[in-house]
Amino acid sequence: MVIFSELKTLTSSQRKVVTASFLGWMLDAFDFFILVFVLKDIAQEFGTNVEAVTVAILLTLAMRPVGALLFGLAADRFGRRPVLMINVLLYSLLEFASGFAPSLMVLIALRALYGIAMGGEWGVGASLTMETIPEKARGIVSGVLQAGYPAGYLLASIVFFALYPLIGWRGMFMVGAVPALLVLYIRSHVSESPAFLERTHAKADGGIIAAIRGNIRLFIWAVVLMTAFNFFSHGTQDIYPTFLETQRGLSSHAVGAIAVVYNIGAIIGGLTFGSLSQRLGRRRAIVIAALLALPLVPLWAYATSPYLLVAGAFFMQFAVQGAWGVVPVHLNELSPEAVRGTFPGLTYQLGNLLASANATMQAGIAVHYGGDYALALASVVAVVALAVALLAGFGPEAKGIRFGTSPGRDTGTLLRAGLLRGEK
Repeated sequence: MVIFSELKTLTSSQRKVVTASFLGWMLDAFDFFILVFVLKDIAQEFGTNVEAVTVAILLTLAMRPVGALLFGLAADRFGRRPVLMINVLLYSLLEFASGFAPSLMVLIALRALYGIAMGGEWGVGASLTMETIPEKARGIVSGVLQAGYPAGYLLASIVFFALYPLIGWRGMFMVGAVPALLVLYIRSHVSESPAFLERTHAKADGGIIAAIRGNIRLFIWAVVLMTAFNFFSHGTQDIYPTFLETQRGLSSHAVGAIAVVYNIGAIIGGLTFGSLSQRLGRRRAIVIAALLALPLVPLWAYATSPYLLVAGAFFMQFAVQGAWGVVPVHLNELSPEAVRGTFPGLTYQLGNLLASANATMQAGIAVHYGGDYALALASVVAVVALAVALLAGFGPEAKGIRFGTSPGRDTGTLLRAGLLRGEK
């Protein structure tokens, strides 16, 4: 009820921006996670193994920083709204083309290009949203925005559950072209960021370089934090369906049903901890959610009953995506003012790059230990949950900082003055 009451305080224009950014990230995640459900089928068609196909996931993640930089610079120069439309159109077209790949190499190349388009969407959409809404709504809207990611996974789960037996893995990718229709909504209903229109911003290509030089400690910390965060999410998601199928022997329908349940948990977690961060602070909310994941590892990875697996998966994603629900607002509040379209997305996606080998690494661990995917999942998640808690807990915070022209209140200035350790 608190969540809905906070969202009701937004104006009609602000709600449309939130809706567009949420849908952009949800549909982007939908397109990404389609591949996760069909790894085994692609391997069979192209005469290879699952580990080889996970290279497509690796390259998708590895190319996302390129998109974050290119589209982020464009958003800081030309505005968030037009760049967001280009992002959505590109990732939709590349997703559609993936369904026609004649070989594994072509599919991998298309997924790498898709990674560039995907890499730009989050930072641009998050900055557009956070710069549009009032400060008191940032926490809950951050949770709403980040809930788009598990919502996309949930949508992919439903499509896999309902349509996969009829359309196969190629048809799954073709359905991924539907997000292109979102461009029409953005064009007709979404306004440009008021903060972007308000300020006189530096040249984009020099702006990000100057921002990194002037905030090098912040930049390094943010990249390391987002590396841990990306291991946290991808370490619990990318090969989990494969684990359920190959090690627990569940059918594709059962896997799809479990994925639906744990993504509902993820959405609830993101909304819950995003909202809590407005009261507890960004750091405390992240730490609590990350530490909550640790005692859930045995139930999530080692339960043998399908019902216990459902419970473990639900609560694990509640914790993982609960921590993630704070990320959009946390990174945007810490970002230097002139490069908010670039800085959050670039640090996020560089973290993705450093964590991009996760699926291949976890698959390799499982193969090395005789197909023990449970060991691969548990060992990675236990380490990164603790890393997220420590990095966030001892890092900076800028809760409530004003966006737009604010002389003497830029994040870099406040950091150097030692004012961002605790809450504002």
